[in-house]
Amino acid sequence: MTNLDPRAPLVLDTRELGRRPGSQREVDLSVPAPPELGIEVLSVPEGSPVELRLRLEAVMEGVLVTGTATAGLEGECARCLESLSEPIEVDVQELFVYDDSDIEDDEEEGVFRLDGDLLDLEPLLRDGIVLSLPFQPLCRDDCPGLCIECGARLADDPDHQHEEPIDPRWAGLTALREQSDGPSDRSATGEAGPTGSEPKRSE
Repeated sequence: MTNLDPRAPLVLDTRELGRRPGSQREVDLSVPAPPELGIEVLSVPEGSPVELRLRLEAVMEGVLVTGTATAGLEGECARCLESLSEPIEVDVQELFVYDDSDIEDDEEEGVFRLDGDLLDLEPLLRDGIVLSLPFQPLCRDDCPGLCIECGARLADDPDHQHEEPIDPRWAGLTALREQSDGPSDRSATGEAGPTGSEPKRSE
């Protein structure tokens, strides 16, 4: 009794290899991406097509799977948060040992096992794509990121800058200077001069 569903898109039947070392099978598949195929900021959207070109080869210990996986990535730049959309192609290789093999599971490396004649490609696909992704994806290698003061994208405005912040020790003097720059000539408003006398009338 197997636990895998032979109708699942990422499950392959190896029965025709017959456990005959050296027997091979070429497989071309287009499968929907499983969920969470990637990292937080860059991943293959769930359900989007993943193209697999694989060779299944029977060996003494099990079935060796080698080939490539091609998919489309979507995410955002880790510096400026710009949207990213780009293809990825990775090489994959894994040995799926027979379920009755004497090979013991390694807690650190992990051992992929066949379930009867069925093998599950999802862990192979997940390891191949996720491990190849950059920890901090960038829209370009020299991305300047965002302005730390206003959040503007610096790549769109290379000359973007702000005035130097005022030293709090000079804040009082700055306020006095702003007040002194205001209108101080009351005569311009038509008010009486400082003595209160009116201008002489011409005879």
